[in-house]
Amino acid sequence: MKKLSARRRHPLAAVVVLLFALAVTGGLYAAFAPADTAKADDTAQSLAIEEGKKLYSVGCASCHGTGGQGTSDGPSLVGVGAAAVDFQVATGRMPLQQQGAQAPKKKAIYSQAEIDQLAAYIASLGAGPSVPSKSQYSPDGADIAKGGELFRTNCAQCHNFTGKGGALSNGKYAPPLDDVDPKHIYEAMQTGPQNMPSFPDTTMTEKNKKDIIAYLDTVNSSKSESPGGLELGGLGPVSEGLFAWVFGLGAMIAVAIWVAAHTAKAKKS
Repeated sequence: MKKLSARRRHPLAAVVVLLFALAVTGGLYAAFAPADTAKADDTAQSLAIEEGKKLYSVGCASCHGTGGQGTSDGPSLVGVGAAAVDFQVATGRMPLQQQGAQAPKKKAIYSQAEIDQLAAYIASLGAGPSVPSKSQYSPDGADIAKGGELFRTNCAQCHNFTGKGGALSNGKYAPPLDDVDPKHIYEAMQTGPQNMPSFPDTTMTEKNKKDIIAYLDTVNSSKSESPGGLELGGLGPVSEGLFAWVFGLGAMIAVAIWVAAHTAKAKKS
């Protein structure tokens, strides 16, 4: 007992006990850690990348190059991220049928599983925006009024005040947003497809994007009503001014003619 007590008072005793505890902890972690789960995730990701590469070689490489480096017919895809792939392919804009001023929205030719594989492959070429989760783009709990303010400041110049779309120069256009999946709206803000500027989180926060999505969901809802009466297509002050000019001025001209006609008739009598 005296020997054991003396060893406990030895200056290196605490170090020995600490090393022993660390060794036991490391051994237990190695024995019970979910290594198989992590390995399975890595294997699934590798398979997704490989399958995505096959799909890319068939449907995308002719324009974007065999390694995504881009060609004269298509831009580089290195660093665009999985979100750009999900937006472009899920909305049917890619693969492009023919070169034009702008890629139109059409029916997607790939399943969502195949789109995920393509996205995994493109993401492996270089870091970029990832596909958002539902909690990021869901309008639940968002500030609709703030979203309207942000939309009118940053988006209405092209998409009009309620997202009805509008014409741009040289055959380009801002598409309507009344029938767009919230996830794709979020991805468009993240990646800036075609003529649209990008709004990364450093420029527009995740909450601000949710607010804009909530605003569009509200104004384009079938249950929403225009508090001003006739909505005139929701195109903003131009259509409202044209309506006032044509019908308002027309009504005043009609009244002036009626008054003049009755005045002349009264003088004759």
